[in-house]
Amino acid sequence: MDLPDGLPGWLGPVLGVLAGLALVWVALLVVLWREQRRHGDATGWREAARLVPDVVRLVRRLLGDPAVPRSSRVWLGVLLVYLASPLDLVPDVVPVLGYADDAVAVALVLRHVVRRAGAGAVERHWPGTPAGLRTVLALAGVSPRRPGPPAPR
Repeated sequence: MDLPDGLPGWLGPVLGVLAGLALVWVALLVVLWREQRRHGDATGWREAARLVPDVVRLVRRLLGDPAVPRSSRVWLGVLLVYLASPLDLVPDVVPVLGYADDAVAVALVLRHVVRRAGAGAVERHWPGTPAGLRTVLALAGVSPRRPGPPAPR
């Protein structure tokens, strides 16, 4: 597809990349939706929604931690703005998928933070329950460790 006259030549590849990202995003949402339907349990989503205030506090604490790399803090800031924004890629009024896109955004950013700063940073700053921490670490792609004493706060 050719771009109309007068548009810069670099716009085509940029639009292609954005379309590809949108397609991946939709694919992730479809996978989440299918998993929810296959298991037939909406309580998992309700429990995840209850974690939102703790996740917001976690993000704020990580933002203020100078030990967290700057690139991770930038992504955390973007995530905080996205979560606070009334505009989402999928509106929150859409059942299941409305909150699923927020969960995907949280998972992607937390994976980045864990890769850069380590799971210990998330554990140090987690304000919620141990069960909530396990859920957030699983969302971030951290495999569960054997139970031990809670991380110092």
